[in-house]
Order: sequence, then structure tokens, then C-alpha cells
Amino acid sequence: MKDRRRRYDVTWSRFFWFTVVLVFLSCVLLTFSTSRLLFRAESFHPVLGSTRRTSAIKAISGDSPVTPVLSIRETVAFPDQVIIFLNYPPSARLFTKEELDCVYLSANSSQPRLKQPPAQTDGESLDDQIVRCPIGPRGLSVSLAIKSDVRVPPGPTHRWDSLAYEALIDGDNTTIVFAKGLNLRPARIYNASRFECVYGWDFRRSKRLIRSDALSAAQEIVRCKTPLSILNSQRKVNDSIKVSVRVKGRGILHSAARLRLGRPTDPNPDPVTRKPYEMCICTMVLNQAKFLKEWVMYHARIGVQRWYIYDNNSDDDTDGVIKWLLDANYNVSRHVWPWIKTQEAGFAHCALRARDSCLWVGFIDVDEFFHLKSGLMFHDVLQNVSLRYNGVSSLGNSRKKYGNIGEIRVSCYSFGPSGHKHVPVQGVTVGYTCRILAPERHKSIIRPEALNSSLINVVHHFHLRDGFRFLNMNKGVMVVNHYKYQVWEVFKEKFHRRVATYVVDWLDERNVRSKDRAPGLGNRAIEPQDWSNRFCEVQDTGLRDRVLQNFVSPGNHLLPWQEGYEYEEAKAENIVVKVKNRRRSRRRHRTKP
Repeated sequence: MKDRRRRYDVTWSRFFWFTVVLVFLSCVLLTFSTSRLLFRAESFHPVLGSTRRTSAIKAISGDSPVTPVLSIRETVAFPDQVIIFLNYPPSARLFTKEELDCVYLSANSSQPRLKQPPAQTDGESLDDQIVRCPIGPRGLSVSLAIKSDVRVPPGPTHRWDSLAYEALIDGDNTTIVFAKGLNLRPARIYNASRFECVYGWDFRRSKRLIRSDALSAAQEIVRCKTPLSILNSQRKVNDSIKVSVRVKGRGILHSAARLRLGRPTDPNPDPVTRKPYEMCICTMVLNQAKFLKEWVMYHARIGVQRWYIYDNNSDDDTDGVIKWLLDANYNVSRHVWPWIKTQEAGFAHCALRARDSCLWVGFIDVDEFFHLKSGLMFHDVLQNVSLRYNGVSSLGNSRKKYGNIGEIRVSCYSFGPSGHKHVPVQGVTVGYTCRILAPERHKSIIRPEALNSSLINVVHHFHLRDGFRFLNMNKGVMVVNHYKYQVWEVFKEKFHRRVATYVVDWLDERNVRSKDRAPGLGNRAIEPQDWSNRFCEVQDTGLRDRVLQNFVSPGNHLLPWQEGYEYEEAKAENIVVKVKNRRRSRRRHRTKP
């Protein structure tokens, strides 16, 4: 009886352990099956990434099939396009325009109503790539898709005219925020106590934001003292902190402005400290590719060493021309600046960028050319200003104290079509020789460290720090030739959007008598019958004569910016080399024993 009971106990024991093992194996198999099912679902319906059968995505996302390959940081709606700012993971590669689609979605649908190719992609690093999408039908939001049907979720969308759009930490550890929607009048410094800078990642959660009182506010620029916690952590967050402006009583502006680190500066700069470049130029362009070569090459011949070109959404070949100039060893940099109607802010931004490298910076448009008379070079003019700063005038024996010169103001003369009905083949400096008698306004050449901390500038006129003053340049030494009223096919392009903040567009009916418009033309893009002969009060061939005398190739009579110049110059150099080689060969032949 005891043996039978023992066998019975042993049987139940074995059955118990068999059941435990069976349940365990069932759980393992179920988990494995579920994970495979989820994995497959993710691979066919990705949110941020894709396992598309490809080496291209592997190169972007690494080995993991669920690693995000792309996300949208911000979307900004402009009147004529939508600009999407992208986020990439580390060790990714940039997508090209051909790999992306702009997709347009209804409010409550994830299925695109419309797909269009991007108008353009811009930016050459993972931190600053943007995609320009056409404006879609009203009521649809804009996002992106990778061509393999991998959709990228939309990001937050902002209006261009009420937005903090750029921010940087200046050398004195203050934060400079560039913002639309402050609605501050030009050339006025406002009460800074009305404003705050706000730092964080999500401005909808006010408890997680860091605030700092403003030190100054003017036009589109607010300067604040940067909080210590931000200064101490700025390298760790790797430009991911965003900055905005709070207008007290109105709330916080939307922001696409990531905080970037500037360079430290000396609060008491030495006026004679040597910098890499004596003379630089900043400009902002919108579809000026056909004029860039002449503008850069001419100014290089008279002593400009460095060019900062802010590209304000050009859709011509501006990028290609700048690459050509770089290959030709001109020190030109292109800065993508998508923010419209922000020329003054862009110039302030450029002055900060150029401060450590340039002793003097000129601010002119691509249709404006410095004309240094009597064969002078920029070095001659600037050296004379420096000598005057030290109390000595190089144009005579008399000693004259000019104080601390921080800005040189150069008078502008506006040129007309000069009888032309088509673009002059030799360029604007040779083609246009007839102008209005009296100068209009002036353009500035500034020392960047002399600017007022508010960075106020209105249509090329800057405000200076206490202790600095401006110098009106003698018209017999230097002027600016402004080829303002060119042939109609060029001039009519001005009726489209203009880059200056406080200058209205031509089609706008406001300020029709402003000097920023053509006198008597109004706001209609219709060519007057006498356009080619307008604005011709004085014949002025001074700059044309200098260009023809000093710039023309003796071999083919072409100017450096004309088609075929490079080929003919190379051919001429090759002929010279061949002649020299022949002469050497003859000498060797004569000296043979």
C-alpha cells in the first residue's frame, strides 16, 4: 500500500513540473510571435523611419530598422511658400530634393490630399537644412514624405510675421533675439522693461521656461542678459534650446530660433588691432545671380577682401554663381537667410559675424558699386581715415583731430537706363553712364565694434556707441554708383517682394512718393514709353572709363565677368607659355657644343 501511494505522489509531482515547463514555453512562443508581428507592422507603417529595402536608409538610420531618419523641427508659412526646417539624427546623411515630396494633409486625415515636389532644398549640414514647399490649397497642412512612401509627421507651424526667428549669444554673454511681430518703429530705442527673453524647449509649458529681463529693444532686435544656467549648459544641449521674446501684456511670440554661440569680444577693443581683412562687404540678395560676378570681381580689383552674401530665398542660380566665385578663389560665403522683409536685421547679424575678421565692413546692394576716384584703392582711403583717427591727415601737413571714426558715410548717385532697352553686354558699370544730378542718401562703411548695442540700422544707416562718430566722405574721393533704374526687363523685377523691412513693395499703394520708388511711376508694373531715357540729367562716365582702362583683357577685349573671358585668358596664358618654351629651346640649341 505504501509503495502504491509513493508511486502516486511521484506521478503528480512529475505532472506539476511538466505543466510549469509547458506554460513557460507557451509564453515564450507567444512573446516571440507578438514581437515579430509588431516588428512587421512598424516596418510597413513607420512614423519617423523606414526599413526600406535599401542601403540608402541604412546609411541614414544605422542598423536598427526603427531608428528615426528624419523629423520636422519647425514649419514657417510665408506668403509665397512654406519653409520646413529638418531634424536629422547623428551620423545621418542629407536627403536631396529628388528624394522628398511635399505632402498636403487635411486636419483630421493622415492620408495626403496632394503631393508636390519641393521647390528647393537648402543648407549643407544636418543642423540647418530647409525644404521649400509650394503654397498648398487653403486649409491643408504641409508635411514631407520620403519617396518610398515614408511619411514624416508635421511639426509646429508658425506665421512668418509673428515669430522669433534667430538668436545668438554675443561675446559679452548677452542673448540677441531677432523677432518679427514686435511692431517697433524704426530708429527708436524702446523701454526694455516691456520685454523678456524666454528660454526652453516647449513654450506652452510656462513652468519649465527660464526668463531673463531685456537690456535693450529696438526694431526687430531684443538683447537680454543670458541666464547662468543657459551659459553653463549651452554646449551640452548642442543648439537645441530655443529662445523667444515675451511682450508683457501680450504673451510669448512663437519661436523657430535656436540659441547659437557667438564669440567672446573685448569690451574695450583696440582701434588698431589687426584683423585678417581690412575691407569686407555685406549684402542681402534676392535673385541677383546675373549681377554677382561683376559686383564681386569689380570690388576685388579695388581692394575688397571678403564678401558676406545673405541669400533671401533666391530661386535663380545664386548658389551656383557663388560656388563658381569660390572656385575662382574669391573669399565669398553664402548665408541662407529665409526671413523676408528683414534686411536691417540681417545687416545687424552680418556685422556681428564680421566683427572678429573685418576692420571695416561696407553695406551695399548688388546694384551698387563703390567708385574710388583718381585711381585710389580701398586701402588708400581707409589708411587715410586711420591716420586722421590718430590725429594726422595724409592729404596735407596740417594735423586735424577727427575723434573716433566708427562709420564712413558715402553719397549715392542714382543712374538711369542711359538709352538702353536691353541689358548692356559689358555689365552695369560700363553700360549705364547717365544719372540724376543730386545724390540720394548715403551708404555706410562701419567698424563693427563701434555699433550701438541695440544694433539699430535703417536702410544702411547705423547708430554708433558713445564715443564714436561718423565721417562724411568727400565726394571727390569716393561715391557709390547706384544702378537703381536699369533697363525695364531688369527694373520690373523690383515690383516683386523687396528685402528691406521699412521699404514697401512696389505694388503696395503706400508711400508712392517715397525715394525708394521711381519718381512718377506709381505702383503698376507697366513700362512707360520713355523709360530708356528717364533719370538722365548728367553724363557720368568716370567709373566706366576706369573699368575699360584697367579691367579689359588686351587679348580679346572682354571684361572678367563676360562669357568667354576665362577661355580666352587661358588660351593667352598657354600661348605665352609656348613662346617661352620655344625661346628656352632655342637658347639650349645655341649653347650646345
